[in-house]
Amino acid sequence: MKRSPPDRKAQAKRAALNALKRARRAAEKAGVALSEWEGEFLGSVSERVSTYGRAFADPEKGAPGAALSARQGVKLKEIVAKASGKPRGQLKRRPFRKPPEKA
Repeated sequence: MKRSPPDRKAQAKRAALNALKRARRAAEKAGVALSEWEGEFLGSVSERVSTYGRAFADPEKGAPGAALSARQGVKLKEIVAKASGKPRGQLKRRPFRKPPEKA
């Protein structure tokens, strides 16, 4: 008996909802107090994903089969890092190098 191919949108939806639940649980387990904005973010994004299958409307903000936009994914990673006690990553600038001189 042949199976039909997996539904990519349903997989993305489940993965996003699981990631949001894990982030909230990790924060509660670690005893880290999320800001009001972060709590509201996790709640509203999970609500939109469960209702619509994705949390953003503009297709230019994320991949076609993704449930979260690129920026939402970054914010989710920041919340997980905060819950695990890791310092927030800073943007690092590379030092300016002069191009090699031609002889």
